[in-house]
Amino acid sequence: MENFDLFVVGAGSGGVRAARTAAALGARVAIAEQSRVGGTCVIRGCVPKKLLVTASRFRSEATDAIGFGWGVESVGHNWSALRDRIGEEVGRLESLYRKGLDGSRVTIFDERAAVEAAGRVRLASGQAISAEHIIVATGATPTPLDIPGAEHCITSDDVFALPHLPARVVIIGGGYIALEFAGIFKGLGADVIVLHRGASVLRGFDPDIQSGIASAYLDQGIDMHLNTEVHRIEALPVGYRVTDRAGTVYEGDVILNATGRRPNTKAAAGALALTPSGAIDVDERYATSLEGVYAIGDAIGQLNLTPVAIRQGQWLAESLFGKAECRAPDFGLTPTAVFSTPEIASVGMTEREARTALPNIAVYRTNFRPLRAAVAGSPERVMMKLVVDKRSDRVLGMHMVGRDAAEIIQMGAISLQRGITKREFDRTVALHPSIAEEFVTMRSHD
Repeated sequence: MENFDLFVVGAGSGGVRAARTAAALGARVAIAEQSRVGGTCVIRGCVPKKLLVTASRFRSEATDAIGFGWGVESVGHNWSALRDRIGEEVGRLESLYRKGLDGSRVTIFDERAAVEAAGRVRLASGQAISAEHIIVATGATPTPLDIPGAEHCITSDDVFALPHLPARVVIIGGGYIALEFAGIFKGLGADVIVLHRGASVLRGFDPDIQSGIASAYLDQGIDMHLNTEVHRIEALPVGYRVTDRAGTVYEGDVILNATGRRPNTKAAAGALALTPSGAIDVDERYATSLEGVYAIGDAIGQLNLTPVAIRQGQWLAESLFGKAECRAPDFGLTPTAVFSTPEIASVGMTEREARTALPNIAVYRTNFRPLRAAVAGSPERVMMKLVVDKRSDRVLGMHMVGRDAAEIIQMGAISLQRGITKREFDRTVALHPSIAEEFVTMRSHD
C-alpha cells in the first residue's frame, strides 16, 4: 500500500493550494481528481463565467459608443468562436495547475477517491492508499430540481458546452448564478425569463442591492417573475414549456436550473459525519469526525468562495506541516461580488444585519446616473451605500451596484479590515471625476 504524509481528495483551488503548501514544507503529498485539475472555479465556474460576462458586455459597449459619436456596425455574435476560445483558455489554465503540482512533486491520481477510514482512502480503481493526514476538498455540485421534467434542465456546468446560443432562455432561481447567467444570455442577445420562488433575489445581500439589480434587469428587458414556484417542465417539438404553480406557462429553448449548489460529499462515503444541511461537519480547525481527516471549501458549506477555500487550504497545510500554532484565518470581512450587469459587490454588514446587532446606526446611500450613461443615453445607474455605527463611527459595510463594483469594493475591504471610520472616509480627497469618489463624498444619512 502506497503511503503519503498527506492525501488530498479534490484538485480544485483549495485542494491544490493545500497540496502545494504541504509539499513545499517537506511533506510527501498526493492528490486525486476525478474530473479536471483546477476544480469548479477554473474549469466551469468563476474563470470561464467571467469571460462570458466580459463577452456579454461588449454589446452594450457598442451601443453606448454610438452616443459618443462612433459609427458601429452590428455584425452579430459568434457563440461557437467564444465557446471554443474560452475552452482553450481553460485548458491552458488546467495545464498550469498540473505543472504547478508536478513542480511541487505532488503525485496526481486522475480518478475518484473516497475516505474509507482514518488514515486510508480508496481509489475508484480499487487501490487503497494510506496517509497520515487526509483533506477532503471536493467542492459542490448543482442542486437538482425535484419536479416532473427536471431532466430537461441544464445547469451552469453545461452552459460552456452549448452547441449554439439559444434564442430563448428560462432561468429557474434567484441567486448569484441565476442572475449572472441572466445577464450573460441577455447581453449576448437572447430573450431571458427569470423565475424565482422568493420575494426578492440574492438572499442575504443588502436590500438596496436586491432592489437595485432587479430594477436594472427589468430596464434591460429581462422578464423577472418573483414569488413564482415552478411546477413542471415539458418537452415541445421545439424547445420546452415551464408551468408554475399558478398555471402560468413560459417557453424557452434552454431551461437553466440555477437554484444553487450543494456540498459534494461523495468522498465522505458514509465515513464522515454530516451537518443537518448535508455538508461535511468540521470543527474550527476543519477536523472531521475521523481522526486525521479534514475538510475545506464548499464541501463544508460555510462560505462558498474560491479565495476562502484557498486560505483554508494554505492555513491547514501550514498548521499540519509547518507552523503548528499559526492563526486560523478570519473570514468576518470577506468581500464578495456578483458578476451581473450591472455588477454587484459587498463587504461587511448589510443594513438589516447592522440594525439587528446595534442600537444606533447611520446609513449613507446614493443612487445616480453616471456621466457616461448621460452622454450615451443608456439607463445605467449606480447605487452605493455605507453602513456606519454611530457610536464608534466605524464603517460596518460597503455595498455597490454598478460598473466596476468588484474592483472598488476589493480596495474598500482593506479599509474595513483596518477599522476605518466615516470621518476618515470624509477626510479622503476625492478623485474626480470618478464613480468611486462618491464613497468619500456622501454626507447625508438616514
